[in-house]
Amino acid sequence: MWQLYLFSFLAGLFAANGVPHFIKGGMGLKHQTPFGKSSSAVVNVSWGWVNLVVAAIFLHFGHIRTHEYRAFALFAVAALIMTIFNTSIWSRQQKSK
Repeated sequence: MWQLYLFSFLAGLFAANGVPHFIKGGMGLKHQTPFGKSSSAVVNVSWGWVNLVVAAIFLHFGHIRTHEYRAFALFAVAALIMTIFNTSIWSRQQKSK
């Protein structure tokens, strides 16, 4: 049961982090990644894709079908936490420019 909780939560974190990088890169925009403050669009698409694949792997091995509502709730809470975290960091960087 602990795997369901942990893996659902981690999947939410990785998915919420992957989406903005994948979209920004797909739009051809530079954006911050762990590889640099002004990473290229290709780096962003790649980083976003890796995050989304990791999220899918966590969901697969978390056996979420056994308790779908719990898994979804943990995924959603983690996605909200990661989105708020990213927003706070990225908005501070926009102000400093």
